[in-house]
Amino acid sequence: MTTAQANFSPLSFQPAPVRLQGQDITLRPLSLEDVEGFYQAGKDPILWQWVLPNQCLSPETARSWIEYSLQQQTLGNHVPFVIIDNRSAAIIGSTRYCSIRREDRNVEIGFTFIDPNFQRSYVNTQAKYLLLRHAFEQLGAIRVELRTHEKNHQSRTAIARIGAKFEGILRNNRILSDGSYRNSAMFSVIESEWPACKAALEDKMARCYDK
Repeated sequence: MTTAQANFSPLSFQPAPVRLQGQDITLRPLSLEDVEGFYQAGKDPILWQWVLPNQCLSPETARSWIEYSLQQQTLGNHVPFVIIDNRSAAIIGSTRYCSIRREDRNVEIGFTFIDPNFQRSYVNTQAKYLLLRHAFEQLGAIRVELRTHEKNHQSRTAIARIGAKFEGILRNNRILSDGSYRNSAMFSVIESEWPACKAALEDKMARCYDK
């Protein structure tokens, strides 16, 4: 066991609402006051091509999803965030910790969507960096998972670009709201890989500002 590992235990691995500040974005705990901003950020149907049901089909749908998400937070199953653009203070997406396994110090980053106007930009890189850094350095995670639809190649490319390793396909992993079965592409970053992953992400973010 390394010195870093000795500093953490299952009792210390307690993902909870927290504000994570980045250079261009902030991850803030989701609340019911975020209904309109959440809906506006996620209302483009293209965001839900591979994720069913569409949680931003209407403001009412968005409210129901937020209420459900907050229930899951109370139960200790999810820690949902909104993604805030620091320049405009507008909500531009959402993400969360989920699949929390405290006894194994494992967590998933999932349920992520980003306003199409902010895709292929600094937003996804900074959001994943903030969540990974908090998971490994404050919570003591030994594994962080990321999953996406097998056919969502844009998402798979984005996950691979942050340094996560592709592990394989989880067949019939979920039953979607239309009754279809979803195969999920599984990626992960483990504790021993985090230093190199962190350095690569920080280099990527630095180069973004050198342009």
